[in-house]
Amino acid sequence: MKKTLLAAFALGIILPAAAQDTYESARLLGSDLNGTARYVGMGGAMEALGADISTMGTNPAGIGLFRHSTASLGVGLVSQADAKEFDGLGKTNMSFDQIGFVYSARISSHSIVNVGFNYHKSKNFDQILSAANALRGCSQNGLTFQKGLKADEAHGGYDLRYNEQNYIMGYDGRNNYRSFCYSEVDHMNANSLMLTEILDNKGTLLDWSIDYMDANAYSFDRAHRGWIADYDFNISGNYNDRFYWGLTVGIKDVQYKGYSEYGESLVLHQGGGEVSGGSVAIGDDRRIKGTGVNIKFGAIVRPMEESPFRIGAYIHTPTWYELTSSNSSLLVNNAYDGETPIGAYDDMSSQQSYDFAYHTPWKFGLSLGTTIGRELALGAGYEFTDYSASQNRIIDGYDYYDNAETSKDHAMKQNTERSLKGVSTFKLGVEYKPVPDVALRLGYNYLTSGYKMDGVRDMTVNSPGTMYASTTDYVNWDDTQCLTCGVGFKVGKMNIDLAYQLSKTDGEFHPFQQYATGMDTGVTKVTNKRSQGLLTIGYTF
Repeated sequence: MKKTLLAAFALGIILPAAAQDTYESARLLGSDLNGTARYVGMGGAMEALGADISTMGTNPAGIGLFRHSTASLGVGLVSQADAKEFDGLGKTNMSFDQIGFVYSARISSHSIVNVGFNYHKSKNFDQILSAANALRGCSQNGLTFQKGLKADEAHGGYDLRYNEQNYIMGYDGRNNYRSFCYSEVDHMNANSLMLTEILDNKGTLLDWSIDYMDANAYSFDRAHRGWIADYDFNISGNYNDRFYWGLTVGIKDVQYKGYSEYGESLVLHQGGGEVSGGSVAIGDDRRIKGTGVNIKFGAIVRPMEESPFRIGAYIHTPTWYELTSSNSSLLVNNAYDGETPIGAYDDMSSQQSYDFAYHTPWKFGLSLGTTIGRELALGAGYEFTDYSASQNRIIDGYDYYDNAETSKDHAMKQNTERSLKGVSTFKLGVEYKPVPDVALRLGYNYLTSGYKMDGVRDMTVNSPGTMYASTTDYVNWDDTQCLTCGVGFKVGKMNIDLAYQLSKTDGEFHPFQQYATGMDTGVTKVTNKRSQGLLTIGYTF
């Protein structure tokens, strides 16, 4: 008869060094099209036009085009199409998106220097993701079993045996320490579903065995919540209305929470066919918190004095993050053979928390902008950043000033280069004023995929990022297209702007990696369709 265990997972071996895996860290890459309603309404194509607070976080020189002090505040609604409420998260949620100001000071007849601050939500994590499909010749616990056959982490696996706390542990067969390839989800599978203990009539452990079960179907639901908030501090200037420069120091605050439920219908192979073997399910709560810092440089030039045509360029350094990730997970084992329960435990839990560092890649941008009379403004932009250049880093310790000393996670870096790629963003925007106090706007924003379609969340990578993983699923997201529109009204010194954005991203959901030939892991098409409404109120003084 199976035992019941509802206790925190004791590692038995404490490792201070930790890092995150490629796909978990990739949540922090890139940014949403968000900011003021004017900026969003023009598809974000304002890096050369400037004079909008949102350009503080893209091309800092855009703030140099302000000639008067200004302040603005923006709120919005974000709604996900074709989504059903899960874990209390509905498909429509309010969002506080932006608040900022610019103080403008003329220091000579030819020069203006501006200083400003802006908060904006660069990433809104709110999303419900669901997938379900058939499986053939595989299961999540089958992956755990196959890794155990490899015996040591040099080959992507481990040697399963009891530790001092009487838990099954995956050890490196060569060095006799916990293998970095032995994940939290491996631990839950191995100790509950896959473990059979042989006891005498007094309950004394005589022997044990490990085996796996195939599954013929899975279901998955996850509710993502949270944000990345950007706090930007800017200094910028204007020389003779021909050259504009800017510098922004950005601080990022990460608050991510994801709760998922993954279940499999298990099968037994009997008489050349399959019969039901019950089910197994894992509920996983993952949180990521921390801060990062980056620096942005930008310039805008107006090459011809008689023309309003402008060219913009900007560079963003990597964001240097220091983060804490934690999980609280529970596996529920309802496997059986007829009326006989399978496995040693009905439940197995995992609770871990660790610190790690993450460096995003550099970003480069070019932009064009011009005005025609007082009625028409046109903008275009291009950005490039290489997701494969991002780095998961291991915290080796702290210096005298309590600053983290880190080193590159080389094994996970190889998986990042295998799975991620360079990303291009194209922006187009137009603003037309039929009358001086009313503006109509249209925009288009196209973001190429940062994921290779054959990319893998590889659970055999010899890395602390694998060891602390409590899930195995991943999505290779495709390109993102955004269509935007907006309208603005000027009432005295006040601006009231409205914008609407419709975006769509398709992807391929994988419950776990393919670990043997001839299997069908139930890869499923998923779509994230999102609409956003924005209201921004600004005041010039």
